[in-house]
Amino acid sequence: MELDLMKDARIRIIIGHYGSGKTEFAVNYAMMLSKQTDNVALCDLDIVNPYFRSREKASIMEASGITVISGARGHNANLDLPMVSPNVLAPIQNEEMQVILDVGGDSVGARVLARFASYFKQGAYDMFFVLNANREQTQDALGVISHIRNIEDTVGCKVTGLINNTHLLRETDVNEVLKGQELALEVSKTLNIPIKYVSTLEKVTHQLPTDLEGEIFPIKMYMREDWM
Repeated sequence: MELDLMKDARIRIIIGHYGSGKTEFAVNYAMMLSKQTDNVALCDLDIVNPYFRSREKASIMEASGITVISGARGHNANLDLPMVSPNVLAPIQNEEMQVILDVGGDSVGARVLARFASYFKQGAYDMFFVLNANREQTQDALGVISHIRNIEDTVGCKVTGLINNTHLLRETDVNEVLKGQELALEVSKTLNIPIKYVSTLEKVTHQLPTDLEGEIFPIKMYMREDWM
């Protein structure tokens, strides 16, 4: 049964530590959402990480009817400059648009969101923190909570859901997902933030227990070529 992503708030902010799989999730989310509704926009607001940006898959998303907004110099600019396109504001303001904001992975990257904070009213947005228990700074609850609180303080709004995206790329198995789920549960209980999705490769989703907290979200690897 396909997930109903329209249950999420109109503005979805996707954030997570570098290497969490944040951008992979954001692209997958946009592709799935585009099958459920029109007027989907993905805004690449990652001005910190020069690698594996959602803008790299603009052609794939645009072919599915998704509006992709990247840096001020466009999708394919050679210069890596921390400039946000002024076009980002249009889908945020347009209540007919379903918006995904792919944001840099720490409090520094989250600074770009502060300029749009007035639009992030309670109920009008979701901010999902993508958690990968295999990343150095998010291997325990203290590390994850520190990242979440720093981001919240920077943006001025709260994380509304956790995404367990613990992975080892194509070597991901059930044990890795369950390890991440245990960490996500600890963070969830401490901060009173629900686990929204359990995100993993489609082949692994069929092996997961059916009683996990959070909806199972199968993903494809758009951001990595077959040889990577």
